[in-house]
Amino acid sequence: MEIFLQGGTWVALLTLTLLEIVLGIDNIVFISIAAGKLPKNQIKKATRIGLLLAMLFRILLLLGVTLLIAMQDPFYTIHLSWIHVGITGQSLILVLGGIFLLYKSTKEIHHKIEDIPVEKTTKKKLASSLNAVILQIVLIDIVFSFDSVLTAVGMTNGVEGALTIMIIAVVISIIIMMLFATPIGNFVNKHPTVQMLALSFLILIGFMLITEGAHLAKAEIFGQHVGAIPKGYLYFAIAFSLGVEALNMRLRKKVKN
Repeated sequence: MEIFLQGGTWVALLTLTLLEIVLGIDNIVFISIAAGKLPKNQIKKATRIGLLLAMLFRILLLLGVTLLIAMQDPFYTIHLSWIHVGITGQSLILVLGGIFLLYKSTKEIHHKIEDIPVEKTTKKKLASSLNAVILQIVLIDIVFSFDSVLTAVGMTNGVEGALTIMIIAVVISIIIMMLFATPIGNFVNKHPTVQMLALSFLILIGFMLITEGAHLAKAEIFGQHVGAIPKGYLYFAIAFSLGVEALNMRLRKKVKN
């Protein structure tokens, strides 16, 4: 515990905790939308299970960080006249996760636009629905946890007691997210325009995960290397869009009054 007598440890812990919260917002949005289809008495349960699983996956990935880093070695390569790719474990997880996000978000947008009614469910179907939602949350938790851990490992590289700091930061960030997950979920599901905006963000994040996976695979298409999209650009776009939507909500409220 001597590491906590050093000022640098607390700076790293605070920075990493804030980073985990920022990266976890994507996870909260997805969990909120997925759990929003459940009855009100089960939304909180599904949300808490989802966040606890996210914490579990991140801690397990941190404990297996050596294996995680080893997954950057290509296990299959593609060499064609127009494309060169060295597929790694890391890139495969990110690309598959991005495709899943694109599929799920597009499907949800389609349901919202077409106004597809929710079927009346029996207890058996209700249990099945809850299990399906938890399965979706588990799948996306793995992807977001993977991305979060890779970022955390890169930030704490060379810091004394890095593993301990990362685990503590994950636990603190998940506890904070649990406190705010229900209000955020209620707000997103209560306002259709915000929900549509959130689904659009998930499409952007899905695309970002695919490009990041291609970047890790050192993909080269028609002689051009695929670069990773800086997360700062994405979060700025999200913050700007939310700011515009907040002004629109105030304007709509003012018009009603």
